[in-house]
Amino acid sequence: MRQFSAIMSRNLPLTARIRAIMRDRTAGVTTIATLALPVVIGAAGLAFDLNRGYQQRVINQRVADMGALAAALAYADASDGSVVEPVAQDIALANGLIGATVTAELVADFPSTGNDAVRVSVTRPLPFSLAAVLGFTGTYDVTASSLASLAGSTPNFAAPCYLALDGSKAAISVTGGASINAPTCSVAAIGEVENKGTLIRGADIISGSDNIELNYGTLDANTLRFAGVLDKPSWNNNVPAPEDWINEPTSLTDPWANDAELLNAYTKLGNYSAPSSIASPSVATGSDFKIKWNGESNNVKPYEVSSGVWVFPTGHYEMRNLTIDGGMNVTFGDGSTITVSGNVNIGGGTTVDFGDSDIVVAGDFDSGSTGVTIGDGALWVGGDAKFQGANSKGDGDVYIVGDLDFWGGSTNVWGEGDHLVGGNVDVGGGADALLGEGDFQAGAGVNMSGDSELALGDGDVVIGPGNANRAIFMSGSARFFMGDGGFSANGDIDTQGGTYIRFPITGNHYINGDLNPKGGVLFGKGRYTINGDFENGTGGTVWPYTSDLNGQTYGDWLEGENVSGFDMVGIDVTFILSGVMKLAGGAKTKLEAPDYDISGAQIADLLISSESSDDANWTGGSVNAFAGTVHFPNAQVKMAGGNETVSGTKCMSVIADTIRVNGGAATGTACNRMDEAISGGGSGSTASIRLVG
Repeated sequence: MRQFSAIMSRNLPLTARIRAIMRDRTAGVTTIATLALPVVIGAAGLAFDLNRGYQQRVINQRVADMGALAAALAYADASDGSVVEPVAQDIALANGLIGATVTAELVADFPSTGNDAVRVSVTRPLPFSLAAVLGFTGTYDVTASSLASLAGSTPNFAAPCYLALDGSKAAISVTGGASINAPTCSVAAIGEVENKGTLIRGADIISGSDNIELNYGTLDANTLRFAGVLDKPSWNNNVPAPEDWINEPTSLTDPWANDAELLNAYTKLGNYSAPSSIASPSVATGSDFKIKWNGESNNVKPYEVSSGVWVFPTGHYEMRNLTIDGGMNVTFGDGSTITVSGNVNIGGGTTVDFGDSDIVVAGDFDSGSTGVTIGDGALWVGGDAKFQGANSKGDGDVYIVGDLDFWGGSTNVWGEGDHLVGGNVDVGGGADALLGEGDFQAGAGVNMSGDSELALGDGDVVIGPGNANRAIFMSGSARFFMGDGGFSANGDIDTQGGTYIRFPITGNHYINGDLNPKGGVLFGKGRYTINGDFENGTGGTVWPYTSDLNGQTYGDWLEGENVSGFDMVGIDVTFILSGVMKLAGGAKTKLEAPDYDISGAQIADLLISSESSDDANWTGGSVNAFAGTVHFPNAQVKMAGGNETVSGTKCMSVIADTIRVNGGAATGTACNRMDEAISGGGSGSTASIRLVG
């Protein structure tokens, strides 16, 4: 125990102390318990610090809401945009929020042309406290934002959460047993709004230039606003009182039409990072190294220390081909350089330890059915590489010009370094591959099948197109977990039922093709530019999942939110599409937009946007929990077949050319709102301040 105490008191990094303790045999249970103590304390400390962050976010949100309302009131009174930020900052100070960064900006033409809004963001850094035991140092930012709209003149209405931009009949249409439920914001269309279903509920229901039509259902609103007529049967009085009917045109516009960040994001569609060109190695041609039970080459005879046991001391070995019979035991000394101008072929049942050596093979590399051990050092293969059995590779870069095949049933643990493959990466049924931190490249796609798993450490991921233009294809119950770093896929991503995939956290994820997941998907925060359709047809493959390889649990919590029970999840994400989003099957989707902008990355309050005119069909019992704006200004959004698309306790808005809610589908949103009558800039008109996000 004294030796253990001495180890712990040394001025060593925690990882070094752990290795030293594991070599110590002088203590037993006490050592294990003491070693576990920092981990237990650290885990509890991380939970404590996260809880502090959640509490701070609630405080920040309250201050942001009050700041947005106060700043909007001040702007309405002064008609001077320079007052909004000082007012918001004064509100933060008055509420005792010290050390926070408070910003405020005007948002023009929102919720409609001629109106303005004020967005306030509150960010406060919190220092890590108990989580420092796990190595967390410094501070982490906690941010909240709020948007208050200021309608410019009477008549006034709530900002639309459902907005159809089409000017013709049935721009918004509810039929069958379907419903729209948006009690704190407007359900609005430039053209006709028709309810032939169960319910349309909104703070206001608006047809900007046409009629409102009602059949058997209910219109529940503070006001009905229409330029034409309210067309309803005389027997159906499930409408507001006649004094709440306002028969005049209403100006409605797309608030995202000229958004600079969105327009810039569209220009990124089709972008991707091309895979690096991997040069073929050029090495001197030596003689064949034949390690055989009978007929071995003369140049290897000096290294046979006993029958079937071969030991090559540290040195430089130039070979034409390296051929090893099955059942051998072969070792190379650390620090060796091994060059092969031809191929490496290792027989079944052979154990090969290349040590900490640099290995350059101009041809193909086959580990044999038992697998190989490669220590620290570079591995460069000019042809294809096949790994069977149990393989380990220490730190060091790996370059493979051709294909990389992790054979079915193999286990592969590689250390840190770049792992760059010019061809296809195939992870066969039942294979496991854990690659440490470093960049990863698959120039001709990633193909995974069966009960296989590929887990990457942090680093940039670049994947090129494989068969049928697929950058990633996963079937069976395959799992692909990426660490954090850049992501680029030049081709489609297609995952079948039962699979899991985790995308990294990065500013912009580039997908030059369709995204077609049918298994579990975990989107790391950031922006996704998808040059194609986004179609989720999954159901049943829900999160969380704990990796057998790295022991990490994915999809229980994401960005501070519980996401268990969903199969497709993303928090603080924005999707920019060239096609449309389609949802089918039993998909359970939870996607939330961020409440802050990052230049070149996610866009505040924007969840999904596309300029495509193709229909966006959400059908087949799919269940969606969306927060943020779904923006398809040229497309029809159709919810049918029992689809449910709601925002939970958060704010969702749908902006489309037309909106159809049919056949038992249900959609709804809960956006915060607060009204207050004020004098508008001395004009004598009335205005209304509302929280709209």
